[in-house]
Amino acid sequence: MLAILLLPCRATISNQLCVCARAHLDWSADYRLYSLERAEPRALFSQVLDQTHRRLPEQNPMVVAIDDTLIRKTGTRIHGVGWKRDPLGPKFQTNLVRGQRHLQLSAAWPLPAGGARMLPIDFTHAPPAPKPPKNATPGQKRAHKEAQKQRCLNQVANQSISRLRASLPAKRKLVLTGDGGYTNATIIKSLPANTCYIGRLRRDAKLHHPRSPGASAPTGRPRLYGAPAPTPEALHKDPGIPWQSLNAHAAGKRHDFKVKVSEILLWRKTGAGVPLRVMVVAPLGYRLRKGSKLLYRQAAYLVCTDPQMSAEEYLQNYLWRWGIEENFRDEKSLIGVGEAQVRTESSNRSVPACAVAAYSFLWLAALDGEGGPPEPLPRPKWQRPRKKDEVSTGDLIRLLRCEQWAGQIEEQSFGHFMTAPLVDATTPKPQTSLSHTLFSTA
Repeated sequence: MLAILLLPCRATISNQLCVCARAHLDWSADYRLYSLERAEPRALFSQVLDQTHRRLPEQNPMVVAIDDTLIRKTGTRIHGVGWKRDPLGPKFQTNLVRGQRHLQLSAAWPLPAGGARMLPIDFTHAPPAPKPPKNATPGQKRAHKEAQKQRCLNQVANQSISRLRASLPAKRKLVLTGDGGYTNATIIKSLPANTCYIGRLRRDAKLHHPRSPGASAPTGRPRLYGAPAPTPEALHKDPGIPWQSLNAHAAGKRHDFKVKVSEILLWRKTGAGVPLRVMVVAPLGYRLRKGSKLLYRQAAYLVCTDPQMSAEEYLQNYLWRWGIEENFRDEKSLIGVGEAQVRTESSNRSVPACAVAAYSFLWLAALDGEGGPPEPLPRPKWQRPRKKDEVSTGDLIRLLRCEQWAGQIEEQSFGHFMTAPLVDATTPKPQTSLSHTLFSTA
């Protein structure tokens, strides 16, 4: 795991052996560590979860973001690889790429000024059910359909949520945040006790008011829903509902947001037993460059299954969710998750998870130390000046490499043979720094 963080090249198992000075030893045991399931990623992630739980005050809930990611692969015999929709493709054209699907849970580590750093606490390989052969029997086709239902992404998410809820004390409230892909009946109806969900909602979702006490249908079954309520988009455009101003932390600083919060509503997809509260967040203005035209993005429509949660906590918990997207970017571009060349089912399940656990340990060591994150190496002059307490994953990796390798680099010099100072006849040549070159460019 230390070699994963120190690697300056492709994160394969063979390169990790070279960093560990084991290039001339037998390598079979290192591959069997993953292929025979001797590595336990969940035991590693449990350490991060325990530290995060101890860091939080007893009255604070644990905020956990949930999302899935696609790791691209090109091999045809790698377990779990198939054609997937490209999330980075244009909106007007659906592109397909080959890759693996993984599900991640990240817990919020509170920071000063209302910010939070999301630490991965689970990384699960979620491959779909393999297709049956062309000449499959009716029984095989029925078994394939049942396997598809059991191995769909929402069912894998429910299993991860249940394991997380079981590992936390019963009195600790769990707040899950997700995007629109997880705002559905499968997730919301299966929430464990003392757990709520905050996620994106469709703008045209059909909502209802709760049934009035005493109101009943003249004939037939008793009514479960009241009169139809405005859709989230109608709530956004309704001039009769005033905007509220909330202050929350996002993108490294605090902003003032304009929101509209509805009363308690019901959604037919989640049933009459799940009261919801809808929030409309007006888009913030931004400029592409200094002095350019002020632009706006689309409004966000959120839903929360805890009607008693305050509007400030409601908004801030969801804004923390963006940290899991930053984790995906760092894990793929800096840590090299998915670059290991392994094929078996157990290896493709444990190798990426151990790499994500190493990334989580790196941030846990930086945040759990005395005085907060360590002071990183000086940045080049042409880069933007670092803000106070601003540390990136790249800064931590460079600092770790400096701690590991700086003592092994010694500048060779013959200056101790000189008995008199040299006279500079010409302009001295610039002296290069090997250590600075290695740690700044690695």
